[in-house]
Amino acid sequence: MDTININDIVFSLDIGTRTVIGVVGELHDDNFRILASETIEHDKRNMYDGQIHDINSVVDIVKKVKEKLEQKSNIKLDKVAIAAAGRSLKTYRARLENNIDSSIEIDSRLVESLEMEAIQLAQNSLDENTKDEETRYYCVGYTVVNYYLDGNFMENLEGHRGNKIGVDVLATFLPYTVVDSLYTVMDRVGLEVVNLTLEPIAAMNIAVKKSLRLLNIALVDIGAGTSDIAISRDGAIVAYAMASLAGDEITENIAKAYLLDFNAAEKLKVNLASKELHKFVDIVGIEHEAHTDEILNSIDNTINIIAKEIATKILEFNDKAPSAIFLIGGGSQLPRLNEYIAENLGLPKERVVVRNTSIIEGVTDIPEELRGPDAITPIGIGYYALKNAYKDFVEVRVNEQKIKLFNAKTIKVSDALAFIGFNPRKLIPKRGKDITYYLNGEEKRVLGQAGEPARIYVNDQLVSLEKKLKSGDNVKVIEATEGITAEVNLSDCFELHKRILVNNSRINLILEVRINDTAVSDSVRINDGDIIEFKEIKTIRDVLEHLNLDKNVYTAYKAGKILKEDYELKNDDIIEIKSLKESVNTNLKPKGKNVLELIINGEEKIIHHNKSSFVFVDIFDYIDINLTKPQGELVLNVNGSKAEFTQELRENDKIDVYWKKQL
Repeated sequence: MDTININDIVFSLDIGTRTVIGVVGELHDDNFRILASETIEHDKRNMYDGQIHDINSVVDIVKKVKEKLEQKSNIKLDKVAIAAAGRSLKTYRARLENNIDSSIEIDSRLVESLEMEAIQLAQNSLDENTKDEETRYYCVGYTVVNYYLDGNFMENLEGHRGNKIGVDVLATFLPYTVVDSLYTVMDRVGLEVVNLTLEPIAAMNIAVKKSLRLLNIALVDIGAGTSDIAISRDGAIVAYAMASLAGDEITENIAKAYLLDFNAAEKLKVNLASKELHKFVDIVGIEHEAHTDEILNSIDNTINIIAKEIATKILEFNDKAPSAIFLIGGGSQLPRLNEYIAENLGLPKERVVVRNTSIIEGVTDIPEELRGPDAITPIGIGYYALKNAYKDFVEVRVNEQKIKLFNAKTIKVSDALAFIGFNPRKLIPKRGKDITYYLNGEEKRVLGQAGEPARIYVNDQLVSLEKKLKSGDNVKVIEATEGITAEVNLSDCFELHKRILVNNSRINLILEVRINDTAVSDSVRINDGDIIEFKEIKTIRDVLEHLNLDKNVYTAYKAGKILKEDYELKNDDIIEIKSLKESVNTNLKPKGKNVLELIINGEEKIIHHNKSSFVFVDIFDYIDINLTKPQGELVLNVNGSKAEFTQELRENDKIDVYWKKQL
């Protein structure tokens, strides 16, 4: 016998609940040419719902299939391509929300970490629901259903800011036992697994060509134990599902209706698609003769229940009826089933069709025994193995831990981290602890420093979570760090040593300072929750009060100009304070006998007059005030005291003349 070269020839096995189908083919002119095929039914219930239960019995059958194919093809078969049943998948939906720093713009790293955490949440739900099982599941793919920002739906989170982000994901998981049992069987038969995929993927690859996968199409593989569903959209397989009802329900109902054993009922069910009249003997020896419609009527309710279950699962994972539905698998041939599925989805019955191998492109020399819809998957397994040179299980190392990832899609660093249960929050830097203090009763907060983000290396090259992985890659993750706690000194809270110069004497503007009711005189470290209280000289009015000077007698100047009482002092201001009786600055005022400088309503005013003496009533000739239209109480003051009309005014007198509005 010739030694098989997997690059040219492939041996594919479809280990189903009812049968084991083997196909040997070769790549010929870019087509998959079938050289030989063999189908053997299980002699007993070795499989339940697509999962191997009796390994030894399955080993015996696989060995027979292998030997017969070696005889037919005259080829030594030592390598094999297999598929894990989609019916073994479990799908969980999880929604997660996390609080975030509203000052930081949301980037891809934050979004991917959120998705990873949501997948782990789905994994936890799966683990909780399967805690009584001795099977471990791992994620083979997920789809983001929705994003949320502060509770509102968002199509894309990147670039936004907010207080809370959320995600709703649909995650799909495959049990280890499915893969392990398949590998165990192959190992005992002396076959090396060179390619492993999912049955729905293998079927989709030949039943729905790539150009059609842009459409929203559901492929339903109706077997004996369950009905596996794969959904395509936008050129990719976007979801997997499983309906728990399939051909065995029909077989069991026929057995009950006509008092048949399981094998006789199974044979009768299979013949419903090809015969009109059926003759059979029940378990007590009574002969029966029944037309197909009569038998279908007896199980019509069960057919509709299966159709409803399939339709419900499609809607659950697709949110709407797809454009078309392709039915494959032995159970798809059951009359009325396609019509009922269409009816339950509100589709024209022409949109739900049974696919057989006659529509397959790129496959030649298909034998007659592989013409039915039950042959789609075994042919698809071989075709997929030849068209995809890479293995569907990618082996990589993550922080020195060796893992095997199912390559149902492009594998990224984020997939590997999710697989090992890496906490995605360790990818996001934490800001150091904030310090909150109270300054004269007002809450102040100083943010801690931002930490360093995580660094991810693949083969010693710095990459992102989006980096695609291939077999043999070495992934190293250095976790993000927490930033330094905020540091605050008293001098950071306010200008502690602010001073001014008053008449050549320095005055500290910051007076008594107390922290938590304890007096301090210099800058000290502020702790979280500290209460800081201080008194401050802010204005000229405060200076006069601090020096116990009467504001009606003293005036402040800066660079020769009078300062108003509410003038806000600045560090290193040079202030001169004089009494009203002192000369302000003789260099700045005009010289002459009939020149008088007064401060009228807070403003300096130079009065030129030709009188021997200037009395209070004379100022009305120099100010703009209408005395003929009273607007309240008339205020007339000289140096803070009520004025007399005949009172003689002197240099630098403070004059107040204005209407005071009455309440």
